[in-house]
Amino acid sequence: MSEKLNYRDLNLDLDIYATHPLAGSGLPLWLPAGAAIREELQRLAKEVAHADGCLDVFTPVLGKRSLYEQSGHLAKFADDMFAPMPLGEDEVILRPANCPHHALVYASRQHSYRDLPIRLNELAPMFRAERSGVVSGLSRVRQINLDDTHVFCRPDQVEDEVRRALAAAIRAQEILSLPIDYVRISLRDDGDGWLGSREQWEMSQDALCAAAADILEGSDVPYLEVAGEAAFYGPKLDLQVRDGRGHEETIATVQLDFNQPERFDLTYQGADGSAQRVVMIHRGTVGAMERVVAALLERYQGRLPLWLAPIQVKVLPVGEAHDARAREVVDSLRAVGLRVEVKHEGSLGKRIREAYRRRAALIAVVGDKEIASGGVHITDPNDGSKHEVSLDELMQRAVAAHRDRIAVQW
Repeated sequence: MSEKLNYRDLNLDLDIYATHPLAGSGLPLWLPAGAAIREELQRLAKEVAHADGCLDVFTPVLGKRSLYEQSGHLAKFADDMFAPMPLGEDEVILRPANCPHHALVYASRQHSYRDLPIRLNELAPMFRAERSGVVSGLSRVRQINLDDTHVFCRPDQVEDEVRRALAAAIRAQEILSLPIDYVRISLRDDGDGWLGSREQWEMSQDALCAAAADILEGSDVPYLEVAGEAAFYGPKLDLQVRDGRGHEETIATVQLDFNQPERFDLTYQGADGSAQRVVMIHRGTVGAMERVVAALLERYQGRLPLWLAPIQVKVLPVGEAHDARAREVVDSLRAVGLRVEVKHEGSLGKRIREAYRRRAALIAVVGDKEIASGGVHITDPNDGSKHEVSLDELMQRAVAAHRDRIAVQW
């Protein structure tokens, strides 16, 4: 069995991203092929979020220094943050996380206990001042584009929201066919430095354990309780995966947070009219775009399923006499939203080999026979099968595979 390629090697054939010294280390340039994959992942993330009643928001990538002083990020993570930039009498900083801005969105309106839960979603960039010797390709970057949701709920809603969030994260990974090694329940230990009361922690940890046991019952995914791995602001569930080199990574997470609600005085009006402290849950489903794309490239060895493939159909006219018909095929497929490339120059054999190297999901050849029949000769590189189909049939099958995120059904 040939050795599996890592995503950097695969990138040489697929042109997913590039780097340049003028852009800087840890700041990859997403090329058109990479942008196509990201668009599909963002579409999936949005669908999963909307299915759970999440509301879209947009917030700025900058915040005043005082915002991160209040959130606690500056005190806790200053070494990982970019330096403040002077702006008039103020200083602004590239955000290291999205939660402070989402806390401000929640705080912009008064909320009743009957309004909750409120789930705010944004696929947003955040920034980490990683050292030059640490950044690498897509796996360790300075701008992270994260599928990020923050849930604001009552204490009695925590277990249900954790269950909902974990189920969504697992569903997203199943759609992507990224195997989860295990779910880590990250708990506090008996040491110091944990924010919140012991009672809060016990209630929250019980809720996480109950939700994990419920969602994972009967599945092949194990879960493991690990003391001391919690965030300082609350316990969490982490979906752990291993890359091709055996390195363990967190691909998605569900975290409880006692810190932000206290620091930003986030409340709701209880049934008795009193102000009650809201509970905040950090919820990730698809994950960080950079890390997920790297994982997908290695999982599929670059041959992504049609819905994710940068080139969904590669159209190859046999000769110049077939160019006009090939253009009709290209225009028809693009009109229904498919990603299509056409290649004219070079021998047909050479162009077919290039289509395989670029991992086109389908290869469509147009020659005399296809012009006469009005059809298209299709090779499906996933299984090597060949099919003579009409253009309408090709469009219907490819669109259905794209829409439903499944293999093309021949």
